[in-house]
Amino acid sequence: MADQIDTGLPPNWEVRHSQSKNLPYYFNSVEKVSRWEPPAGTDTEKLKIYMATYHSNAVPSRAPAVAQADDRAGKIRCAHLLVKHRDSRRPSSWRENTITRSKEEAFEIIKAHRQRIVSGDVSLGELALTESDCSSARKRGDLGYFGKGDMQKEFEDAAFALEVGQLSDVVDTASGLHLIERLD
Repeated sequence: MADQIDTGLPPNWEVRHSQSKNLPYYFNSVEKVSRWEPPAGTDTEKLKIYMATYHSNAVPSRAPAVAQADDRAGKIRCAHLLVKHRDSRRPSSWRENTITRSKEEAFEIIKAHRQRIVSGDVSLGELALTESDCSSARKRGDLGYFGKGDMQKEFEDAAFALEVGQLSDVVDTASGLHLIERLD
């Protein structure tokens, strides 16, 4: 019971970890249902604190080093911070069940996030933990390695144009507004 209070999730819900996607998800132990977004009735502020505390460790190794090197050919690794708006493809997230902000409001939010990152006040990864509307927030926005054709075209074009360590301008996709940082 204490876990439910700490997580902010409604009764019978718990946070579990997907081995295949290496991401946390939400599971109802009574109804035996799972979902990527928090269930209705979640205290999102408590959940943000819980997730930042217990699900923000560095990304564990996914495979032996030799296999990883082969898998990385032609791929890059990026982290991102996503701010969704009501016209996004799926206007909900782990932070909010229903996102109602306008695209203009989302743009102002992400511009402020970018300014904080550029000024050195906070890193993209630190900010993603609590402010990104993507489930990758739990991994500090780290999307892992991906190649051409794996992401939405606007995202891919911006990501592949970055140098390692470089931060993108705001990138607009069907998913919402992104800041992208090239990691490898």
